[in-house]
Amino acid sequence: MKPLNKRIYLSPPHMSGAEQVFIDEAFQQNWIAPAGPHITQFEQELARYTGAGGAVALSSGTAGLHLALRALGIGKGDRVFCSSFTFVASANPILYEGAEPVFIDSEPESWNMSPSALEQAFKEAAKQGCLPKAVIVVHLYGQNADMDPIMALCDAHGVPVIEDAAESLGASYKGRASGTIGAFGIYSFNGNKIITTSNGGMIVSDDQTALEKIRFWSTQAKDKAGHYQHSELGYNYRLSNVLAGIGRGQLRVLDDRVRTRQAIFHTYQKELSSLQGVGFMPKPAYSVSTHWLTALTLDAAKAKRTPVQLIEALSRADIEARRVWKPMHAQPLYRNYRYFSHKPGVSVSDALFAEGVCLPSGSSLTKGEQDRVIECVKKELG
Repeated sequence: MKPLNKRIYLSPPHMSGAEQVFIDEAFQQNWIAPAGPHITQFEQELARYTGAGGAVALSSGTAGLHLALRALGIGKGDRVFCSSFTFVASANPILYEGAEPVFIDSEPESWNMSPSALEQAFKEAAKQGCLPKAVIVVHLYGQNADMDPIMALCDAHGVPVIEDAAESLGASYKGRASGTIGAFGIYSFNGNKIITTSNGGMIVSDDQTALEKIRFWSTQAKDKAGHYQHSELGYNYRLSNVLAGIGRGQLRVLDDRVRTRQAIFHTYQKELSSLQGVGFMPKPAYSVSTHWLTALTLDAAKAKRTPVQLIEALSRADIEARRVWKPMHAQPLYRNYRYFSHKPGVSVSDALFAEGVCLPSGSSLTKGEQDRVIECVKKELG
């Protein structure tokens, strides 16, 4: 199939035009450096949107995860349970602090952390007398994990939860904003996310004392003194005022971006579900998903095509598609760390990696472009 038009990307940035007003304001006021009024206002606006007690704007979602771990006192030799089916940035900050990751499988109902696998991990840790110091739960592709059983297990053992909501800003769980249920929540504003500041992130929490400490660490831990003085290790993790201005403009269209991606998912589901071997990421009743990316599964035995073959066919048509995340426990960097599967002999995340494909899902995707993707998939699988 020959390209009909320009290349279709997986999830490109989508500017509204409102961002330029805030960028111009930053330039007019000469607030270019990583300080300025847009940062504070972006933090306040995002906290209001999510219902969080407060927020700190950072250079990336990864920085948020790192500082959340540090705020919880994670250090050398500690254990941290973490979703396995995710991007590597969810796990790397555990190693930054010298801690040991233990990976938890997904459940088929949400593709997110399996409460059953988490329970088994807690049982083994309790027997060893070495409970984790934190649990990192990832909300994948705009879909919230089933937080009630996860929080019940963690609360029973006195273990705090960090929500990696990098992909799920705008999603909700039983009426609560994704990222506001655990001790800390982290959002990403990378260029491919549902809203972007080109690069950046935000950490939210109801713990104002912890947020102030995180804000202090994120600006090189500068003591209050008449000169440069440092009593603690700090980081260059603060978001700039210009990028915060972009974020303020993007936040104003977030709800519209969510509705658009939801509609894109539903169109794919309607047009492709009847194809042999094709399934879609489930939608549990407890969650309102943003469908940041539309992810489908492809049973190669029924479809007569593998995910790689489908992705290659789309690429020949100048359409970008990708496999789902390769689980952390299968990564060379992490393959020697402990992993708990959903059930004995049943690894959901490995099965999803073998079958999963992400289709173009950007909110700027036109009807004609989506039709082009659908036509190519049908031609390859039909």
